[in-house]
Amino acid sequence: MLIIGLASPLLLLLSGRWRHGFSGRLLVLTWCLPLLALTSTQFMFAWRKYETFHTPPEVARLLGRHFMVGYTSLDDAAALAGQGLIAGIYVTHHNVRGRTAAQLHADVARLQAERVRAGLPPLLVSADQEGGSVAHLSPAVPNMPALATLADLPAARRTREAFEMGKSQGRALAEAGITFNLAPVVDLRPNWTHNRFDFHTLINRRAISSDSSIVGDIALGYVRGLDASGVRAAVKHFPGLGRVAADTHHFSAELETSAGVLEQSDWRPFRQVLDNSDAAMMVGHVVVDAIDRERPASHSKAVLDGLIRGRWNYQGVIITDDLVMGAIYGGDLCKAVVEALNGGADILLVAYDGTQFHRVLACAKTALAEGRIDLEALRRSDERLKRWMPRDQGPVAANGSADRSAVPSLRRSRAD
Repeated sequence: MLIIGLASPLLLLLSGRWRHGFSGRLLVLTWCLPLLALTSTQFMFAWRKYETFHTPPEVARLLGRHFMVGYTSLDDAAALAGQGLIAGIYVTHHNVRGRTAAQLHADVARLQAERVRAGLPPLLVSADQEGGSVAHLSPAVPNMPALATLADLPAARRTREAFEMGKSQGRALAEAGITFNLAPVVDLRPNWTHNRFDFHTLINRRAISSDSSIVGDIALGYVRGLDASGVRAAVKHFPGLGRVAADTHHFSAELETSAGVLEQSDWRPFRQVLDNSDAAMMVGHVVVDAIDRERPASHSKAVLDGLIRGRWNYQGVIITDDLVMGAIYGGDLCKAVVEALNGGADILLVAYDGTQFHRVLACAKTALAEGRIDLEALRRSDERLKRWMPRDQGPVAANGSADRSAVPSLRRSRAD
């Protein structure tokens, strides 16, 4: 792009357009504008990246444990990991394309070695490996059938088979170095088969069932299976996408259903899994009108601290959906970052374009310097993360899974 931006005005100059009076000069100057804009963007990115890697160590470790990022450059990811600027990485298609699970494991081992050298806890290594149509690590990591294939089985059998699917997939993930699977989807299946406003979420393909009891049983079995293989899980996408028409990858979205109805239906699977496992919870970018009409759930203190932490008494880990989504990135990103940290989110995800982490971190650093970060909220979050995240990898079992005896149970620290 930079070459094209340079070539176009240069060719116009060489062709003599500048000498063709006002119109010729205007044409040359007009073609210079994209070059100036591109140069400015590249300079801003380079400056933010420079500032990221020159973050004071105490600030890096204070803020860095609350971010998980995607990456293109393994060298950059290693630098972020070694300086404590991130808590984890997100692995997806482009990281595994044309590569084997062993090669991915070697990449992860390099990053984990950086953490050891720096005296930092292990990185969370996350992926979207739901099974079925969403399996971002396949074919390097074998895919499994969608959990929805279990929905019509008798209750006891579907729970048992969900556990075995989770356990098997967890082993494959652990062998590749993945420690945190952003699954299962517990949104209820919507009543439509096609939604012209849903371009990427495609929740009707990914949801397990429209029956909250079936969703909860299968999801809980699957989470326990992952856990048995040493892999954490995150139920998603609270507050549920089954009633939402707009795709938050591109647009803002609202959930207009009453809280009472949601508690009895859409939110039941979330509570069933969270109350009976150590799963984390992914909160999406949907506005819950019944609780906070002003901002999406992912950075609403009324939702995060008031409903989930307060009314539900969930003291586990909350992770936001990707901040590089239209519902957030198209608005005031810095405001969303600060409100998420202050409101009760523990990990902010920057997945699709990990380079945007430099902008996200700049937002957090500026807010910290200006006294707009709630340090008490950050301290409480640190305590949750400390209970939930293992301090070391633990020995690796013969099946490739980590020894979970080194990982304290979050349920034991949760109030009744």
